[in-house]
Amino acid sequence: MSNATKQLANELKEEKAVAGKSSTREIVYIGMFAAILAILSQISIPMPSGMPITLQTFAVALTGFVLSWKRGAASTLIFILLGAVGVPVFSGLRGGIQVLAGHTGGFIWGFVFMAILCGIGIMQENKAVGIIIGFVGLAICHLFGVIQFAVVMKMDFLKSFLLASAPYLIKDAVSVILAYILGYRIRKSLYKANLL
Repeated sequence: MSNATKQLANELKEEKAVAGKSSTREIVYIGMFAAILAILSQISIPMPSGMPITLQTFAVALTGFVLSWKRGAASTLIFILLGAVGVPVFSGLRGGIQVLAGHTGGFIWGFVFMAILCGIGIMQENKAVGIIIGFVGLAICHLFGVIQFAVVMKMDFLKSFLLASAPYLIKDAVSVILAYILGYRIRKSLYKANLL
């Protein structure tokens, strides 16, 4: 069994041991990162495709890298649920189920998988492997986004990819790398202070 697998297994055991006993600290971190997601989603530059350039990808990756896979997924799901019930947390101060069902909704659904994979990535001893796992999460997020964009906009997959995904890939890849670097430092500081 590899060290990363042992580390994941140990983390799962620890999380099971405290299941049902969520600490106030965990709840605060999950809520705080849901708020960070909402805030960074509002920093956006409109694009002709209707897909704005935002800091959401950076925020989702940072959430996973700092909180790890379980808490990162919980924070991302809270962000999505808040938006689903109408709280204007999505880009452009939008909210409601229509956003999740619209042409950008697939990317939002993909955020959950991205947060999970970034959370798994941060547990890897090899930093390059951790970042690559984050890239896999990014690829899944883009896949969800392109599929839903194609369905809603009634376009073929390739055209949807070229319009809704390709122009953002470099920015998103850089976002994952920067989120890893910052997330690693934040996580290390929180561990040193016995806060995570």
